[in-house]
Amino acid sequence: MASKIQIRRDTASNWTNANPTLSNGELGLETDTKKLKAGDGSTAWTSLAYYTLATAGYAAYADTTANFTGTLQEGGSNVVTASDLGTNVATFLATPSSANLAGAVTNETGSGALVFATSPTLVTPVLGTPASGTMTNVTGLPPAGVVGTAAILGANTFTGAQNLADNTLQRANLLDYSEVTNAIGNATGAKTIDLTLGNSVTATTTGATTWTFSNPTASDELCGFSLKLINGGSATQTWPTTVDWPAATAPTLTASGTDVLVFITCDGGTTWYGFVAGLALA
Repeated sequence: MASKIQIRRDTASNWTNANPTLSNGELGLETDTKKLKAGDGSTAWTSLAYYTLATAGYAAYADTTANFTGTLQEGGSNVVTASDLGTNVATFLATPSSANLAGAVTNETGSGALVFATSPTLVTPVLGTPASGTMTNVTGLPPAGVVGTAAILGANTFTGAQNLADNTLQRANLLDYSEVTNAIGNATGAKTIDLTLGNSVTATTTGATTWTFSNPTASDELCGFSLKLINGGSATQTWPTTVDWPAATAPTLTASGTDVLVFITCDGGTTWYGFVAGLALA
């Protein structure tokens, strides 16, 4: 006949009410709580510590004052404890906030709240140099401008000076445009026409004038300007020696009236070609 082992069992309230003293090694089970006690032959039931039987079939020690030494294992593998976690990881697991996550991770960049992929709000981000991307409704371009090739689509309104820094504006259709006028005013003595100030120049002769042209574009580019000169024939005009006039002769200007002259260069100002666009204009 097979042997059968049985342990004493009852509900928790019945055990408490009876409060027996179990023999040394004798087991008692609370059938409703699944808690287990082992007697020592002298301690009453209510004073004994519990063992428990977990519902998944694993035995777990339930004494809140118990201390373990050595390595706790489950199924032959070490059980991870709080001391095994990285710095601040346990804090984040207990309270999973953005601040605690930042304290738990390493090699992160930036600061502030956790950001997810869909429609995030970024505060003063530094994005670095993206390999590619599409910008829509972008404002506040950097002072250095956009580097490389950029397609500007649709109708756009620019405000302020747009400096192309001697770079090429290709296949442009210009509509309703104007040129900045460099109004020199009264001209006498040494006068410099600085092309960085405009390619349309006006001046009124009040005395003998010696002219200098400065800051043309590079030697492989066509550069030119117009000069509206009032009363140019009333005093001697000394032109740069680099100016090549038709028939090597400077024009005779109007003493009291308006003349328009045009100057162009293709070699960065080494040689200027001078032309008369109109004399004695009203």
